[in-house]
Amino acid sequence: MQSFRTELENPIVEQEIIELEQKIRSYQSGQVAEEKFRSLRLARGVYGQRQAGVQMVRIKLPFGKVTFQQLLKIASISDEYASSNLHLTTRQDIQIHYVSLDKTPELWAKLAADDMTLREACGNTVRNVTASAAAGIDPEEPFDVSPYAHKTFSYFLRNPICTEMGRKFKISFSSSDRDTAFSYIHDFGFIPKVRVVNGEEQRGFKVMLGGGLGAQPILAEEVHDFLPEEDIIPYIEATLRVFDRHGERNNRNKARFKFLVQKLGLETVLQLIEAEQIAVKNKKVPIDRDAIEAPVLPNAAIGAESPVDPLAFELWKSTNTFEQKQKGFFGAYANIQTGDISTEKARLLVDGIREHVADDIRITQDQNLLFKYIRESSLPAVYNTLYRLGFAKPGYNSTADITTCPGTDTCNLGISNSTEMARVLENYIHEFHRDFIQERELKIKISGCMNSCGQHGLAHIGFHGSSLKVNGHVVPAAQVMIGGGTLGNGQGRVADRVIKVPTKRVLQVVDVILADFKANKQDEQPFIAYYEQQGKDHFYRLLKPLADLTNLTADEHIDWGHEERFETAIGVGECAGVVIDLVATLLLEAEEKVQLAELALERDQYADAIYHAYSSFVWTAKALLLDKGINASTQTAVIQEFDGQYVATGDFQFPTTFADRVLQINRYAPELEFARAYLLQAKAFHVEAAARREAWRTVNL
Repeated sequence: MQSFRTELENPIVEQEIIELEQKIRSYQSGQVAEEKFRSLRLARGVYGQRQAGVQMVRIKLPFGKVTFQQLLKIASISDEYASSNLHLTTRQDIQIHYVSLDKTPELWAKLAADDMTLREACGNTVRNVTASAAAGIDPEEPFDVSPYAHKTFSYFLRNPICTEMGRKFKISFSSSDRDTAFSYIHDFGFIPKVRVVNGEEQRGFKVMLGGGLGAQPILAEEVHDFLPEEDIIPYIEATLRVFDRHGERNNRNKARFKFLVQKLGLETVLQLIEAEQIAVKNKKVPIDRDAIEAPVLPNAAIGAESPVDPLAFELWKSTNTFEQKQKGFFGAYANIQTGDISTEKARLLVDGIREHVADDIRITQDQNLLFKYIRESSLPAVYNTLYRLGFAKPGYNSTADITTCPGTDTCNLGISNSTEMARVLENYIHEFHRDFIQERELKIKISGCMNSCGQHGLAHIGFHGSSLKVNGHVVPAAQVMIGGGTLGNGQGRVADRVIKVPTKRVLQVVDVILADFKANKQDEQPFIAYYEQQGKDHFYRLLKPLADLTNLTADEHIDWGHEERFETAIGVGECAGVVIDLVATLLLEAEEKVQLAELALERDQYADAIYHAYSSFVWTAKALLLDKGINASTQTAVIQEFDGQYVATGDFQFPTTFADRVLQINRYAPELEFARAYLLQAKAFHVEAAARREAWRTVNL
């Protein structure tokens, strides 16, 4: 462990690696408390896995840029310390898994030697600053946003105003109005703009503020239509200071910046940001437009090379390549299924392409790779390399290019195996829906739980892991989300929760939706427009037969990629450096049931409204029982236990019993009067339960 102390040129990095080693020893000897050590560990990119005793290490790569040498170094480190696999993330990081905690300082030192860091890749910090992968070569961009993303990264790395915030903070830079970096679901999203004043061109950004995905998606608000380039860093700093001071720190489920905006109101937050301007470090921060060195262009002599599969090459060329704004050069996308690359393939990839592409690879937000500055004559050679490695599937950014998080493979919070589901779906679309390989206005995204690491909340068709209780058994399920997506220039849609189905039926879900869209859309109508035209209820009715649980097969009790019967095994989540509150998650689901009931009532669907209200009663009661460590196995048991644990003690009061209140569902016909009264009762119960639970938590802090 001593060698890196003298080899690193940066004394700050050297010191923080030494400090991490010391803290690990102090923690292992019992001198540092678990919660304190977790916070420190996460802020240094070391994240607990689902598997005990090993860590995931997240390597922070600003705007997804990685060189040949860096990719080879990460591969070497994964071989030595991890599982010989590299995982590309939706925030343009690379993660490696199954790392021993003791080895993380040594590993970090080796990364730092090639200008890579783990610092603030996790935890309550400014996370990796993302940017459109095509930045710098995008034919539609007003200017290259890469230097701005890099300056933002470097300015706030180790900045004391944002190293221990209440929650994480995410920033993105899109290269054009197409908004391929999803400004609308970030705490800060920037879209480049140019204006001419007195004959002089000025650069600036449209600024989106206060968005976020997670279990409760909120769209960002436009706060500037043009913020001059030298003002963006001071504006971010003032905002982070406001968040650090006013943001929630006790109730972690309400601690993201979007909830502060929601709580105080946008105008009040903007006033606080303005008032904070006087205290920022720099009133203006000029951006060095040449901070990102232009890559050395490939200049090797290109021999004639024919594609191994000429027809497949032409399809790949049409879907996975584009001509850059630099005429005569092309960008090309490699399809990295589920974002996973073995270290062996990573080396073969670099060996195969390095003579044909610039030494500036970009990780995309959909977990693929973009190669730049390829001469057209080199495209067959690049294709052949990708073909041999299994990375040449056509359909980049299409229905057949599915984004997913690691799910139950490694994540503590994973409920279902999202990676295997994604693999099966991708292969299925390539085989049975080949016309959708070129459809870029219908994207599928998958998360292993409701927290949206796989971006299901902004998908045209999204799935997140869940479960269903059937005859005393737990069945793996997928919550179906429909209608999200990017509209452009800071505008977007959050997907609607439509229905929950057994996870093994997702292929049928996709079949039904794609067939319906193909048969009934108008000419070139995009999917979002079609969804808005048809409405949520159309898709609910379309998919309702797939939610029927009376005809479950034995296979439907088993999750994708498994052989044993499904069991939920949710551990301690560290997505934001804190424990995920399962009780709060259940209460959120109960609130969503109330909202579904209200929607059904508006549409005169009384039976559906009543049942949604009933589900809200049960989920709310189950949440409070879990708060006492009671995990009732059936809905009837939930109702009975709630009477015993909360009604008999006087904590909750009903005219007779909770059971009588809830089980009215069996005593009245599904008509308007009862539906309206029952929904009102369910809503009141949920509000009271959530308030009581928060009060009890406050008392017990």
